[in-house]
Amino acid sequence: MPAEEPFESTEEDVTRVRMPNIKEGEMFGIADQLLGASKIKVMCEDGVSRVGRIPGKIKKRMWIREGDLLIVSLWDFQPDKCDVRFRYTRTQAVNLSKKGKVPKSLDIF
Repeated sequence: MPAEEPFESTEEDVTRVRMPNIKEGEMFGIADQLLGASKIKVMCEDGVSRVGRIPGKIKKRMWIREGDLLIVSLWDFQPDKCDVRFRYTRTQAVNLSKKGKVPKSLDIF
């Protein structure tokens, strides 16, 4: 009967979270200020502050608060506006920050 090997724990947990798709014009952003009427002021990773629109699909599923890490997609015809595509939980944002995935300009975690 072969001896059982002890369970090896690995430091790096494999987490599958959504990352911004650069080809589609998506980037990281931090929620700065809630403006009302499903609008939010977002500080994007390129250093520009934009007005973001929260679609009903996201508005009904999850609450967005100031300081949340977001994925936003820029508008083609108005580059000073964007749509919110995804919101990370606090735990996901901290893990992305530890792994170095969040740009230094947005790293507040």
